[in-house]
Amino acid sequence: MIEEGKAFFSKLTAEHLAPKEELQSITFDRNKLIIGIPKEQSNNENRVPLVPDAVQLLTDNGHQVLIEEYAGSGAHFTNHEYGEAGALLTAGPKEIYQADIVLKIAPPTPAEINLMARGKTIISSLFLTNNTKDYFVQLSANKTNALAFEYIQDKSGALPVMKSMSEIIGNTTILIASQLLCSETYGKGIMMGGFPGIKPTEVVIIGAGTVAEYAARTALGMGASIKIFDNSIYKLRHIQSVLGQQVYTSTLQPKELKEALKKADVVIAAKYAAQGIAPCLITEDTVKKMKPGSVIVDASIDQGGCFETSRLTTHKNPVYQVHDITHYCVPNIASSVPHTASISLSNILTPMIMQIAEFGGVHNMIRRNIPFSKGVYLYNGVLTNKHIGHLFSLPSQDLELLISAFNQ
Repeated sequence: MIEEGKAFFSKLTAEHLAPKEELQSITFDRNKLIIGIPKEQSNNENRVPLVPDAVQLLTDNGHQVLIEEYAGSGAHFTNHEYGEAGALLTAGPKEIYQADIVLKIAPPTPAEINLMARGKTIISSLFLTNNTKDYFVQLSANKTNALAFEYIQDKSGALPVMKSMSEIIGNTTILIASQLLCSETYGKGIMMGGFPGIKPTEVVIIGAGTVAEYAARTALGMGASIKIFDNSIYKLRHIQSVLGQQVYTSTLQPKELKEALKKADVVIAAKYAAQGIAPCLITEDTVKKMKPGSVIVDASIDQGGCFETSRLTTHKNPVYQVHDITHYCVPNIASSVPHTASISLSNILTPMIMQIAEFGGVHNMIRRNIPFSKGVYLYNGVLTNKHIGHLFSLPSQDLELLISAFNQ
């Protein structure tokens, strides 16, 4: 079937890609995986979880990849490339949600959840602050296994998907701020960096994690002066160490932070909260005292944001001003560079899928791979994440006990 699919899609034509009411019945080796990739419904999301090279690797190993037409278009991957890699393209999402594993970026919408076959697995982001109780109730009714990118760990205890996206986000925040600073509409005609005889741009970074590290690297590379604030001395020491030079660092002392914000040209909010809700650290009154035309990029907005004046924006309308201060509050900044971000995601997810197959399926992977199991928030439709349960007043159960019960 896979070889037929490759031959078929090597000669893609408009006729082949014409919408069809239903695909022909698909037969497949029960020991292999069927992976489904739907087209993202949000206009604000351009990434795709697997790129054509990854699909090629999976199909070469006997797995089947179903991908909805144009799912990769936003990231500049074509139907033809996926077809050549051995994927089977579908005219709609119905067949995708019958797959063993559904991979997507944004959490499924209610309409997409209704399409999911009972007892299947979905791996996506969670975007906890944007979700509702009904989302978890609906997924639970389908006996779904659900894993969140935000919670999946590696052997070191790190969060590989989050780290990868954070590296991209950190770099991108400075590039975005640089464009806004010199904008005639939103900025002050200032070029990011420092030049002989000219005072360098002052950048304040709130947070000392991966986003902050890569924002600092990029800002320093452009010649800016940076100040980093965090409430963890360990993280402040670490970021100085990895940057390889002495930079101004401080704990989140209100007086010090307010003084730094008054002088800042750019502020990057990069405070990650392990429980999914970022602390609101900067009041509107403090924003009022910032320099007119300065720029805030709130990279914590997907967790609620660090500024009282922050509100969600989109890639289509990413910027607004409050008290003459420019705010950029897009929750998925990595999607502004979707080709790069998709390759990075794919590099992490592909080995994960291969390992699931080696273990004999998702249930065995969850049982035997503890770091991977940290990503589980629904197991056979039962909520296993206590924080989510507390947040939405839903009952939760211990994952290990559920696994034991499932295997009996």
